[in-house]
Amino acid sequence: MKKTSRKQFLKTAALGTLGMSLATSCQEEEKVVAANINFNKTYQWKMVSTWPPNFPVLGEGCTLFADIVNRLSGGRIEIKVFGAGELVPAFEVFEAVSAGAAEMGAGASYYWAGKNPALQFFASVPYGMNAQQVNAWMYAGDGYELWKEIYADFNLVPFVAGNTGVQMGGWFNKEINSISDFKGLKMRMPGLGGKVLNKAGATTVLVAGGELYTNLERGVIDATEWIGPYHDYIMGFHKIAKYYYTPGWHEPGTILEFMMTKRLFDSLPSDIQEILKIASSQLNIWTLAQLDAKNYEYLSKIKKESSAEIRAFPDDVIANLRSNTKEVLDELVSNNKQAKKVYASYKTFQDNITQWSNISEKQFYNKLQA
Repeated sequence: MKKTSRKQFLKTAALGTLGMSLATSCQEEEKVVAANINFNKTYQWKMVSTWPPNFPVLGEGCTLFADIVNRLSGGRIEIKVFGAGELVPAFEVFEAVSAGAAEMGAGASYYWAGKNPALQFFASVPYGMNAQQVNAWMYAGDGYELWKEIYADFNLVPFVAGNTGVQMGGWFNKEINSISDFKGLKMRMPGLGGKVLNKAGATTVLVAGGELYTNLERGVIDATEWIGPYHDYIMGFHKIAKYYYTPGWHEPGTILEFMMTKRLFDSLPSDIQEILKIASSQLNIWTLAQLDAKNYEYLSKIKKESSAEIRAFPDDVIANLRSNTKEVLDELVSNNKQAKKVYASYKTFQDNITQWSNISEKQFYNKLQA
């Protein structure tokens, strides 16, 4: 990130915080009680991450978050960011933060499906809501309250820390012309999407980002999905894979997360708690904006610099994967009460907001931007 843009962003964050404070003070009927805050006490926190060290946007966002928090708190809380493997392995972040070995973590909740299958709904759902819609569920629906309720069982507090937007469908060294082409395919895909592919006969694996290129190049896996053109270009997938498929049916709007040790977060002064909340909200805006801006630029680079073919999944493949998705979700909610509760909320919100999206965004894209 350029230094000038970071300064401007921090100014915006500070002004936003000031605006919220002024709005609160103008509530005529509400009594303002001064908090008992020790401004001389400081906090040193560690953030562990599933992202590789200094990973573009996702890892950079962790550093930006720490910078915003430090500035808004006047230096009272410092957060040192560790990339995957620097302090704990990528997929041990959840346990480390839950136990208090690190105060914060960054990742995506579908990585922790083994802890509670319901957590996958707070990352991405195949054929589910996009970034705009899922933000509405989180901030204007009851998505965030349900997320907090489940994380509390693990001594954690979650925060929305970004969204990737609609992802790409993945890199393949084999053409996908029908659903049968997934049989025997070994592909890296996390979350519910991986279970959907298993229904089609594929074998899905969870591989850390730093190992993906080597695994695909050596044939350990036949295909992989990652994020979108920007990150995929950086990873170099266009150099070793033949086909780049769209759309990302499996991740239409993936929520990124910060998690904090609950007992430690609860012990913080109220103003620092609010600073952490506001900074994570700023990251939610910043991350999607960065990815939207970068993805169109790097899609052009992929087209110019490689022989990889950009393909759309055939309609019958999309239809079959949709059918598989319904089976996976039905099985999940029938075996887990919390998953059933969360999905009921998610699905109701999706059904309702889609009625509006169909006559707003969908009409705009199809008729005004065609």
